[in-house]
Amino acid sequence: MPSPLSADRPAAQPPRRGTVDALISQTRRLRGDVDAVRRDAPADEADPEIRWQRALYDLALHQLSDLDDHLAQLRDGPAPPPVPPDTVGVPVAPPPAPRRESLLSRVGSAEWNLLTDEASWSGELFQILGRDPTAPPLTLDELPSLVLDEDRPRLTAMVTDCLIDAQRIDGEFRIVLPDGAVRTVHMMGEPVLDDDGGTASMWAVLRDVSELRRSQRVVSETRDSLHRQRHVAQTEHRLAVELQEAVLPPWRGSLRLPQQGPEKLDLAAHYLPCSTSSLIGGDWYDALELPGGESLLSVGDLTGHGVSVTSGMAMLIGALRGMAMSGTEPGRLMACLNQLLDTTVQPALGSAVCCRYRPATRTLVWAQAGHPAPLLFRDGTGRVLPPPEGVLLGATSGAVYGQAEVTLEQGDLLLLHTDGLVPRRGGEAAVQRLLDLAPRFGEARTAQECVRTVLEEFGERERTDDACVLVARVSS
Repeated sequence: MPSPLSADRPAAQPPRRGTVDALISQTRRLRGDVDAVRRDAPADEADPEIRWQRALYDLALHQLSDLDDHLAQLRDGPAPPPVPPDTVGVPVAPPPAPRRESLLSRVGSAEWNLLTDEASWSGELFQILGRDPTAPPLTLDELPSLVLDEDRPRLTAMVTDCLIDAQRIDGEFRIVLPDGAVRTVHMMGEPVLDDDGGTASMWAVLRDVSELRRSQRVVSETRDSLHRQRHVAQTEHRLAVELQEAVLPPWRGSLRLPQQGPEKLDLAAHYLPCSTSSLIGGDWYDALELPGGESLLSVGDLTGHGVSVTSGMAMLIGALRGMAMSGTEPGRLMACLNQLLDTTVQPALGSAVCCRYRPATRTLVWAQAGHPAPLLFRDGTGRVLPPPEGVLLGATSGAVYGQAEVTLEQGDLLLLHTDGLVPRRGGEAAVQRLLDLAPRFGEARTAQECVRTVLEEFGERERTDDACVLVARVSS
């Protein structure tokens, strides 16, 4: 009779872990009780009733073991592989939902009399093997006709060992039903000996374990898929980290530009990774000495995460450096980067701010593309520089970008950052927190100390995106 577990019912919520643990405990306790009864049962092999009882005990132990395994799988799920520390949080696709079918097996029995060549099957066995219940049961010689070709040797070996060597049968084989469907059958049996010690007949209990084995395959395939996805995610993360490290400026701590001349910029920068994900984003900072002693300062952010975004960031930084070295002004430079993103195969959006500093006149010429404007700190106060016109990179073809110009003074401090540092949803209040650091910046002796101040204020909090900060201080 089909299990009541297979009946249609409304979708239920997943069981609580405590409920599943209780079911596991009950299952294991019941299995122990059944095993104890089986060991204490009479061992008269000549009594068919005792043989049948022992077969039922064995069957019950198999069923309870299977149920224990599935309850444990329900509670724990497939075990993931070890996760390296730098890939914690890498997302993977969820496993497929299990089919709502019964995992409990149908059971049938049979006995084959070798002396009369007669077979006796229970009604359930006809259903399991897909046979017409009005047809005669198959003999042992006919039984392999139902079995898949590759499984016939296995069945033949089990039956032969039972009949000739009096070994117990405990194995599985697959059968082909009249409609072409394949079913997996588990067979347990023993020989029945006559008074002379010869085999008179063979009895067996057969159960349909098709759904059980299908469920186990799904679990195994899901686990393998999760392992593969985890491996791909780890590989992509490692490549993104290596690419980012190769592209971002190699200098750490402070940098002074230009290398020659009395007027210099004291520079320091820091990259802050996202605290809620291990995926690498497209944030960057850059500082480069240009021909004639001028300096290029830039920060930017390409939307998204992963290898493709990091490679896109590398492309933008390379283009930006090349065009800046050739003398391209910031406004025109932004327009070229916008055109570059507009023509890439993979659509992307980005923001950036680009500054060209001329030490001879202490002039800063800058442009922005949908990016937070630089902050200028002077004499213990800070302000946001009025931004020129500029839309996000990749947002529209043929966009025009304006330029702004400001003259800096000795001791001025310029702070560039990506919006992951101070999210725009915080509005003016969030930017004000940065401006409120002006007195502390005034007391700092180096750009590196200013960056450290920013990190003390903003670096420890939970952030949902990567961020970069670049500080330039006019010094001599």
